[in-house]
Formats: sequence, C-alpha cells, structure tokens
Amino acid sequence: MTFYSNVIILTELLLLTMTLHVLNYSGFKKEQKAWYIATFLAIMLCAGAEFAVHGLPYDSKFAIPLTILTVLQFSLSPILGVLFIGALGMPKQGRVAFIFLAISFTVEVIAAPFGWIFKFTETEYVRGNGFFIYGIFYFSSLLYLVVNMVLVGRRFRHRDVWTIGMVLVILVAGIIPMTVYNINITYIAVAIGASICYIYYNDLVQQDIKAELVAEQAKLSTMQEHMISGLANLVENRDMDTGGHISRTSAYVKILAENARKDGVYTDKLTDEFIAWLYALAPLHDIGKVIIPDSILKKPGKLTPEEFEQMKKHASYGGSVVKEVLSGITDEAYLSFAADIATYHHEKWDGHGYPKGLKYEEIPLSARIMAIADVYDALVSERCYKKPVPPDEAAEIIHQGAGSHFDPNLVKVFIAHKEDFEMVLKNDTSSQIAAEEVAAADGNTAN
Repeated sequence: MTFYSNVIILTELLLLTMTLHVLNYSGFKKEQKAWYIATFLAIMLCAGAEFAVHGLPYDSKFAIPLTILTVLQFSLSPILGVLFIGALGMPKQGRVAFIFLAISFTVEVIAAPFGWIFKFTETEYVRGNGFFIYGIFYFSSLLYLVVNMVLVGRRFRHRDVWTIGMVLVILVAGIIPMTVYNINITYIAVAIGASICYIYYNDLVQQDIKAELVAEQAKLSTMQEHMISGLANLVENRDMDTGGHISRTSAYVKILAENARKDGVYTDKLTDEFIAWLYALAPLHDIGKVIIPDSILKKPGKLTPEEFEQMKKHASYGGSVVKEVLSGITDEAYLSFAADIATYHHEKWDGHGYPKGLKYEEIPLSARIMAIADVYDALVSERCYKKPVPPDEAAEIIHQGAGSHFDPNLVKVFIAHKEDFEMVLKNDTSSQIAAEEVAAADGNTAN
C-alpha cells in the first residue's frame, strides 16, 4: 500500500506541476491552456478517486459516497483521451467529449445500483461481471487518442512517430497491470503520457514557428536584395559612364575580403556574415549620387572645384538615403553596415578623405575594403573624361597609395591577389563585347 500511495502522490504532484506551468506559459492561447488544464485536473481527479477507493482503509458505511465517486471516475476516465486531443489542437473536441461523457455517465449511473460494473460489499470493493463495459469505454478512448495523435502530427513538419509510439507504450504499460494483475498504476502512466504529449506538442509548435520565422526571414532577405538591386540600378542608369561598376565592385570586395581572411588579415572581423553583408551591400556605395544634379553627375569633362565639392556630398547623402530606404525592413546592425559603406568609402587612411576626415581604423573595415575596389574599378574603366588605365598600372597606383589613401594591410592582400581582380574585369569585358555583338546582330536582322 505504501508503494501505491507513493504512486498516487507522484501522479498528483506531476500534474499539479504541469498545471502551474501551463498557467504561467505564454506560448498558448487561452483556449489551448483551458484544454491542458482540464486534462491535467481530470487525471488528478480520477487518480484521487482511485486512491480513495483502493488506498484508504475501507469502511462499508462510506459505500454510497465511494460509489458516487467511482461513478464519476469511471465516467470521466473515457474522456481523458478526448481531452488530450483537445489540448493538442484538434477542433470540435468539446462536442466529442460531451458525447463520450454522456454515454459513459449514463451507463455507470444505470449500472451502479445493480453492481454490474463494480460494487462495494461489507468488506471491500469488487468488480462486477460487466466490468468489461468500462474497459470498452476506456480502450475506445485510448484508441481515439492514438489515432488522433497521428492526425495531429500530420499537421506539423517535424512530427516524430516514435514519440507517439512511446506514449502508446507507456499507456498500455500502465493499463495492463491494472486489468490483468490488479496493480493500480494506470494513472501514473496516463499522467506521464499527458506530460509527454504536452512537451511533444509544444516542441512541434515551436519548431513550426521557427520554420515560419526562417521562411519569413528568407522572404524579407529576398525583398532586401531586390530593393538594393533596384536602388543600385537607379544610380547606374543615371550615371551612364559607370555601367558594370556596381557588379564589378561587388565582386572585388568579396575577393578582397575572402583573400584577406585566408592571408590572416583581420580574421577576427571577416566572418562569413561580414563578407556576405559586404557583398550584398556594396552596390549601395554610391547611392548618394541620386541626390547629385545631372549637370554635375553627367558632365562630360572634368569637374570644377565647386562642382567637385558638390559631388563629394554624395558620401554623406548616401548614409542618409540608406537609412531612410532600409529602415523598418532590416535590423539595426545591417542598416548600420550599409550606411558605413555608403558614407565612408571615400575616407583615406591618413585622414585626408571625406566626408569626416576619419583615419586609420576609425574608418569602418567595410568602407576600407570598398575604397580599394571602388578606386581600382574607376582606374581600369573608361570615362567620358579619361581613358582606362591598364590593370598593372592601376594595381601600382593602389600600391603607391598604401598608408596614405588605403589601408596598407589590405593593399598587401590586393597586390598578392591582383590576378583575381583582373579576371573579374576580363570576364566582364568579354560579357559586354558579347552583348554588343548580339545587339548588333539583332539590329542587322531587323534592317
């Protein structure tokens, strides 16, 4: 009897803990909480009723109260499975629970006076010849639980049939000793099963929420990419001389950053995320040019000192434009990273750049990398006011600017891997020639 008392105490404490946890848990709606609490309290009531009958000293003068209590227990037990499933989110379980309860309660009330299912004698509680009726109700509820657990699991991407199977094994392991050997450990098995169901369902919900967040993040990232691409194309279309500049500089910054990490330069900062952001946001480095007047931006000759001062403002404008456009659709770190590239890519290592005259490592690493890529591409590209510089000569100019214009550590990396930059330029030039040939052929065909 001590063993049985301990089992019941453990059952009650387990379900009391689960009930308190549900009450304080914010992951479920009120209706969901109500189902779980009803499930746990119903098991506590059934376990308590069974303890009153089998765990306390028997006195025949309490036969009527014990009969009433057992009728409630036997009526409530078959709806435990329905309560489980209601707690696991299946709809319309309230109606099913009412039907189960109405049928079992009616049968128990009718059978109780005649002792068909159970009775209390002068000396003890005994099962009647119709006890199998209660067994049918109980096993029907168990079957309903298992079938619907499988149906519930089908609604989730991350369902685990092994967990469902183990719940069934635990329930059966608790029921067989009761029905075959008259060892009353059913409700501890039901309590454990209910707790596992709760943990399992909560895990399914959390995993699906996580999957939805990942999908939403991917959608948001795609939207950001399209927006960045659109803004970059807007700048490139206005400044006709810089065709291909955006795609090439994006390739250059990635090459420089990856090679710097391989060569042991700034390895603490050049994480995968940093390089991915740098590549994605490099197209926005000249976004501030959308505010520069066409008379300056598209001027075919060299700018006057006054015009150049106006052009220089595109750097400070760039940071403002980035923050206005991307604010609200990305996190603060990503926004700050983008603004740094747009604002500071014309700063110089020795402090003689613009817009703020930052020097050394005051200049964000992203902007220092962008500066080399931007100047290199400007040198090797043709402009209306200049001819392209050969790649070797452009590389030498970058080399000479180490320690004054550019970060000397990054220049070393650039020089060591300048062939990678030349390959980007060569491939881009080949693509442009091919595109021009296709366009010319199309024009000849039309004529």
